[in-house]
Amino acid sequence: MTQRLNIIGGGMAGCEAAWQAAQLGVPVTIYEMRPKVETFAHQTGDLGEMVCSNSFRSDDDEQNAVGLVHWEMRAAGSLILATADKHRIPAGGALAVDREPYAKSITAAIHAHPLINVTYDEITHLPDEGQWIVATGPLTSGALAEAIQAETGSEALAFFDAIAPIIYADSIDMSRAWMQSRYDKGETEEERTAYLNCPMSKAQYEAFIDALLKAEKTEFKPGETAGYFDGCLPIEVMAERGRETLRFGPMKPVGLCNAHDPENKPYAVVQLRRDNALGTLFNIVGFQTKMKYGAQTRVLRMIPGLEEAEFARLGGIHRNSFINSPTLLTPQMQLKSKPNIRFAGQITGVEGYVESAAMGMVAGRMAAAELSGHTLPPPGPDTGCGALITHITGGAVAKTFQPMNVNFGLFPPIDTVKGGRKRRKERYKAYTDRAKETFSAWLER
Repeated sequence: MTQRLNIIGGGMAGCEAAWQAAQLGVPVTIYEMRPKVETFAHQTGDLGEMVCSNSFRSDDDEQNAVGLVHWEMRAAGSLILATADKHRIPAGGALAVDREPYAKSITAAIHAHPLINVTYDEITHLPDEGQWIVATGPLTSGALAEAIQAETGSEALAFFDAIAPIIYADSIDMSRAWMQSRYDKGETEEERTAYLNCPMSKAQYEAFIDALLKAEKTEFKPGETAGYFDGCLPIEVMAERGRETLRFGPMKPVGLCNAHDPENKPYAVVQLRRDNALGTLFNIVGFQTKMKYGAQTRVLRMIPGLEEAEFARLGGIHRNSFINSPTLLTPQMQLKSKPNIRFAGQITGVEGYVESAAMGMVAGRMAAAELSGHTLPPPGPDTGCGALITHITGGAVAKTFQPMNVNFGLFPPIDTVKGGRKRRKERYKAYTDRAKETFSAWLER
């Protein structure tokens, strides 16, 4: 193998694409602009850095679509999932990691691979020659974004994404908070007590909503417009949609019993999840926010147990960009106008760490196959990875295309399994069984 695969971006999609191609014998160069060119969201120059949550979400590969993608990635020898398993921390039924050593392990593995080189330079154009994968994520640099726009002849689509605050554990009042995973989910005691819970009475909840709605928010730049991705809405935007929205979202009290007052059911509950293996940091689950820093500390300290909270990182908001993949990409994830360039990760319009890395995994394997002289078709649409590729390369309606998490609504129905809520467990198990069989066969191609 003399031809080289070039990858722009050292995030999860780029690292996974590089790993898959290199494991198949293809030499790879990753071009990563950090730390020379910084972004709003990144804190380090590490490869594979997690900028928002530290969770890969559900690890249930029988009843959850994202858990199924975990299974598919593990079956394909994923670096991202193997490293996540290595640095796993308790999170109930979710796969959450200690984010700093996680990124350092990714960086070390990439640098140690004999077929992967990393060049810390910014690429500002779309090359005409060679095989390339653009995996720059939602924070693509301005120069490259302009080059993409010039090539595609369309304005870049965009949405706003937000980051949740992180709190020092020793500043949380445990006489008011308690440890419990929702519905005591988990196989071990550590998993069943993976979340820290702060209860609210109705009066406390109403006062919190009032303060949240009145708080000063970050103002966008003149002419900067975009929508929000529904899976990562700022809490104040949710509150604006209705006073009870948060109580039926991230602050829902179901499946929890206040250890300090078991006879009284909380009206609402704020959950925090461990953010590192030491348990010294906790992030507030679902509390992405665009409140200004002063307002954040004031409003969040209204939460029972967080009155004296000290913040390791406050929340923030940034603009994410993605291309209109249904009009621009082939099923091989190639740019129609420049077939030597593939796109992968969040820039294609998938949302979430897992989905982004999965698209990098498939793009890396497809590119490796092409450089080896044959064509690898995408995984079947009845797999998690295949359902995502089908969606972004033509299954979605281009005019209304927005970022999408993997979900069973993207899968072809199974005629022999009835619909409806009562049959949901049976249906999801049928979906995942079928997907595993199809994906296993794809890996043999």
